Amino acid sequence: MKLNSQLLRLFTVVSMTSGLLIGCAGSSSETTKSADAKTTAPLPAQYANAPGIDLQLTTWDYPYPVKKFSTKFQKQSVDIAYMDVAAVGKSRGVVLMFHGKNFSSDYWAPVIAGLSQAGYRVIAPDQIGFGKSSKPDVKYGFDELASTTKQLLNKLGVSQVAVVANSMGGMVAVRFARLYPQTVTKLVLENPLGLEDYSKDIPSQTNETLLKLEMAQTEQSYRQFLKSYFPTWKPEYEKFVELYARVKNGPDYARYSLASVLTYQMIAAQPTVQDLPKLSMPTLLVIGQKDRTVFGRRFAPPEAVRALGNFPELGKKAAQTIPRASLVEIEQVGHVPHVEVPETFNRAVIDFLAGSKP
Repeated sequence: MKLNSQLLRLFTVVSMTSGLLIGCAGSSSETTKSADAKTTAPLPAQYANAPGIDLQLTTWDYPYPVKKFSTKFQKQSVDIAYMDVAAVGKSRGVVLMFHGKNFSSDYWAPVIAGLSQAGYRVIAPDQIGFGKSSKPDVKYGFDELASTTKQLLNKLGVSQVAVVANSMGGMVAVRFARLYPQTVTKLVLENPLGLEDYSKDIPSQTNETLLKLEMAQTEQSYRQFLKSYFPTWKPEYEKFVELYARVKNGPDYARYSLASVLTYQMIAAQPTVQDLPKLSMPTLLVIGQKDRTVFGRRFAPPEAVRALGNFPELGKKAAQTIPRASLVEIEQVGHVPHVEVPETFNRAVIDFLAGSKP
């Protein structure tokens, strides 16, 4: 359902007047409640005066040069932004990266560096709807994201890749591997969403409801939401909050929020857990053992939430379900191990890519 400019302007007004403390509407968990405004003063916004950023994050630096690939997405002209980093020394193959919902491909920086040094060419796109890529007002689908990524590989002349994916990117990667099994030599799923079917327990929401929540987000509430991903919050994670805050300060926050809503609906309505037994390639599951992410937690009844998001158990079950799977469990780590413990993550991935099939 397309939302016209008048409705977006309405929600812009809502965002400036609402006092809600929320996690992002496209988020996978919520760990905080609204504070009592009469007794608890909010922390000052650290990035309140930071320069705004436009819809394509034009002034936000990525760790490697960004290129653009133009194609069609549901009959609309779009650009896919991507980094293409050459291998150091003798090439051992190509690795394709799929990012999570609340991040862009730039958060793969430590993995790209490690894989490149190990001899792998790395291609890290921003999926359509995210980062520096186009964010059209369309109904998003995992199959379409997989298809446009395959078009990018075709344009680059790449016929086979190993895939590394995190969070929502795991759902895109599973569909990519199912649609193009001859393209994917090996698959790494890092705390992927989609190991359980959210559509059974999470009530559906209208775009209008989700957009209202998204527009009411604040720098402080977004930081609290991200802390649910990281058991120990470190100063270097502030860059994710800064990016959000600067987009909110910019001219395109309503359209940015709408893209988040539309991609939320994709995750909610298109389960991929049924694809796991059909994966044919060697697969490595890397699971941070502190992760309790539940997609759409705020909308689920309490009894449903208690049974969801147990990543240690979900990882074990997936390793038994996927025919050629192996499992690496990382203690004291949450939803994004490659950011929290990059050296440990890189070693697990490089060993898997270089080693024998499980």
